[in-house]
Amino acid sequence: MTSPAAAGAYPQGIKLGVDVGTVRVGVAICDPDSILATPYKTLDRNARKNSDVRVIANLVQELGAVQVIVGLPRTMKGEEGSSARMATDYALLLAVELAARALSVPVNLVDERLSSVSAHRNLHEAGMSGRNHRKVVDQVAAAGILQHAIDMQKTRGADVGSRVTPPAPSVDPGGTGQDRPVSATPGDTARSSDNGRQQ
Repeated sequence: MTSPAAAGAYPQGIKLGVDVGTVRVGVAICDPDSILATPYKTLDRNARKNSDVRVIANLVQELGAVQVIVGLPRTMKGEEGSSARMATDYALLLAVELAARALSVPVNLVDERLSSVSAHRNLHEAGMSGRNHRKVVDQVAAAGILQHAIDMQKTRGADVGSRVTPPAPSVDPGGTGQDRPVSATPGDTARSSDNGRQQ
C-alpha cells in the first residue's frame, strides 16, 4: 500500500537511497545531518530469492538508518508503466522485510524522472569512460534520488513522496497458516513506462 507522506516532521538521521533496475540495484547513503548523499554500492538484482532486499534491510540495521527513499521513475510526460510498477513492488518487498524484523523504518517512493540520465552525464563530465559507467551508474543514480529527497524535505519542512506500508498479514481461509500474497496499490505518485530502465 502507498499513501501520501505525512506532513510535518520528517525522519532525521542517516537515510538510504535506492535505484531499482531489472539487473542491478544502486544504493546510496547520507550523513546523519542529511546534508550530502553519497554513492554506496551496487547490488545484483535477485528477483527469485530477493537476497538484495535483505542486504538493504541489513544495511538499515547496521547503519541505524531512519528512512529508505526508493526512486519512482516516470516518463517526461508523467506516464506510468512497468518501471514504476517494478519500483513500487520492490519498495513493498523492502517494507515487508523491515516490518518482519520489527524495524519501524519508513520506505518512501519519490519521483526520480531523470536520475539515470543525470548519473550518466555526471560520470561523463567526471572523465569516466562509458565502458565503466555501468559499474557505478546505479549507485550514482541512487545518490541523486536521495539528494533530491533530502533537499526537498529541508525546503518543505515535511516528508516527501509516498509512504509504502505493508498490509497486515492475514491467514488464508483454508487454514494453512500461510500469509496471502501482498500487492502494492497506487498512492499519490504516478508510475512510469519502462523508460530505458533495463540496466
